[in-house]
Amino acid sequence: MAVVIDGRETARKKREEAALRAAALKKRGILPRLAVILVGEDPASLSYVAGKEKALAGAGMESRDIRLPADTPEEELLSLIAGLNADPSVHGILVQLPLPGHIGEDRIITAIDPAKDVDGFHPVSAGNLVLGRPGFLPCTPRGILVLLEEAGIPTRGAHAVIVGRSAIVGRPLAILLARRDINATVTVCHTGSGELGRYTRQADILIAAAGKPGLITADMVKEGAAVIDVGVNRTPVFPPGPGNGAPPAPENAAGKSYRLRGDVDYEGVAKKAGWITPVPGGVGPMTIAMLLLNLIQAAEAAVPGGAAKA
Repeated sequence: MAVVIDGRETARKKREEAALRAAALKKRGILPRLAVILVGEDPASLSYVAGKEKALAGAGMESRDIRLPADTPEEELLSLIAGLNADPSVHGILVQLPLPGHIGEDRIITAIDPAKDVDGFHPVSAGNLVLGRPGFLPCTPRGILVLLEEAGIPTRGAHAVIVGRSAIVGRPLAILLARRDINATVTVCHTGSGELGRYTRQADILIAAAGKPGLITADMVKEGAAVIDVGVNRTPVFPPGPGNGAPPAPENAAGKSYRLRGDVDYEGVAKKAGWITPVPGGVGPMTIAMLLLNLIQAAEAAVPGGAAKA
């Protein structure tokens, strides 16, 4: 049976680190502050933003919450970002994705000052990552690396297989895993890869980031592999049919019944893998913890004489 990698506990340690560094900045008269922009009222986005704001408050940092209606013009959002870029009291800017269809995400991300790009999505941040230069790392890939290290999973010489090539997880994670200090050999699978199992069964470290619930099954996993599940899929839970005796499905805050599922068939894969992350409680908490550390990095860099820390 696989060792369960506890993302909540590791995230707690990193939040404590962020809180200590925030306290040190406060002694110098600096309050780390993140501007969080939410356009529209997507339920998942509302939940994510609430989680980020709670974590910021818990670490002694401030969130400037900016809520905009779904029909906000793109130019108005760009103007808002320009103002935040110029505001020295704001150290990080986060625009919650996805945005409404009439707003170009690339244009919005590129408008953020790279020095305040705590999500690590800006082209400058991406270029620094590729070249191995200092800068903000995307929060989820950074959190995965921390989990691997904390769990003692060997990466040097390991074959890492990533299922998913998104710009915020799969591609940056592939670059990070191939860095000399980590030294894994990396394969990236995607919709054009054909039969996934022929690749995933070779993986010493398997990272599932495809956004498809239950995609990775036990027959696709190498015995003893480390399996990292990035997927957070809200799958509906329908009320039981008449006469079957099952209790009603629980409802979420929006009044809809669902449960969270990862990209991995947890019950089956856990019997075969050496390590595994649960959903929820695995990668998710690490993403928020890394956001706090990125904000601290931005605040430290903005202070005269302050040293940025990765």
